[in-house]
Amino acid sequence: MMFDSPDFPLSLEESLFETWLEKGRESKISYAYLLVIWDEFEGEYLPVFVQSRSEIQSYPRYGTTPERQMLVAAYDLYSESRVM
Repeated sequence: MMFDSPDFPLSLEESLFETWLEKGRESKISYAYLLVIWDEFEGEYLPVFVQSRSEIQSYPRYGTTPERQMLVAAYDLYSESRVM
């Protein structure tokens, strides 16, 4: 389980996360990053794929604003390291 703490609204199954990584790598668009977004309205995590690190900054961070969609974490698609 990922994000399994009181700091996050819900935990995320690692198998689903792995599926998102594979989807981003297999895309015809050359994505570099997977963003894990919390959708407050839907009550679930969503994957967002972006090509550049600067695009990550366009999402408000979880816990800092009452937006509908907030960034929880960002990962490099190929190294799988957390970049944010």
